[in-house]
Amino acid sequence: MSDGFVARARALPTRERPCARGAFVISPSARQLASQSATDNAYMQLNAAYSLDRAQQQHRALQQALSKALPVVSFVGSEHTPDDLFPNNVFAVCPGRLVLGHMRHPIRQQEVERPDIRAFFTDLLACDVVDLRSQAGCVELTGSMVIDRARGLGFAGLGERCSEAGARAFASAIGLQEWLAVPLAEGEYHMNVVMSILASRLLVICPDGFADARDAERIAACYAPDVLVLTSAQKAAFAANCLSLSEDAVWMSERAADALTASQLAQLQRSGFAVHAVNLDEIEKAGGSLRCCVAEIF
Repeated sequence: MSDGFVARARALPTRERPCARGAFVISPSARQLASQSATDNAYMQLNAAYSLDRAQQQHRALQQALSKALPVVSFVGSEHTPDDLFPNNVFAVCPGRLVLGHMRHPIRQQEVERPDIRAFFTDLLACDVVDLRSQAGCVELTGSMVIDRARGLGFAGLGERCSEAGARAFASAIGLQEWLAVPLAEGEYHMNVVMSILASRLLVICPDGFADARDAERIAACYAPDVLVLTSAQKAAFAANCLSLSEDAVWMSERAADALTASQLAQLQRSGFAVHAVNLDEIEKAGGSLRCCVAEIF
């Protein structure tokens, strides 16, 4: 990334709302984790005992908590697609458009075929569909790319689940003004586990998640001084997998919130974010956390 990109990013005007109008989630229904996904998701806990009943209880609590901030639509998952509780990788919404992701693993490719979710957006919300599955290269949407919605600015993490061609196609599909693709560190599968952008004004980032720490420094320069830097241990606790669904709050798992220091929590509060935490330890065994569970509707 050149210094020219940083200058252009900082100069981008606010053109859209920074937070979603609504969200949708998919309740877990599979009794086993997706072993296929574990081949490139080091955060999964395949050897741990997994309780579907407990995961469903936590997911319902998440829905109830989020519904205090905005409307939340819930779809029922399938026992044949264990990762469908993470819909933001497969579906992305911008005004007037539903984007379908190009998933790496066949078990996740099945999720794109769901007629009920498509009908919800095409028939009820009158969205056009942009299907990226025929594009060269994978892109797992807002798992692969973290987006500053207000400025139309995106940051993609390159790896097995996101290619530069896929990122380019996604950036075009949602009309980004500027975007950047940088390699993730070995073992990282999605950009949204190493960084997030809260309400388009505060960057949360773990430099160790990038193949080149200078990329993290330059991304941070786009938001300095409004940057919260995480350690590797905090990243492993999913502290970067957080989400702002309103301009005055940030949502994360209890594990993530517990990993933050008092000074980091104070920084969030100074930046205008109340911290809301939900217990998701059973769901996190599947390799994702709160942000992964929530597909935003703009």
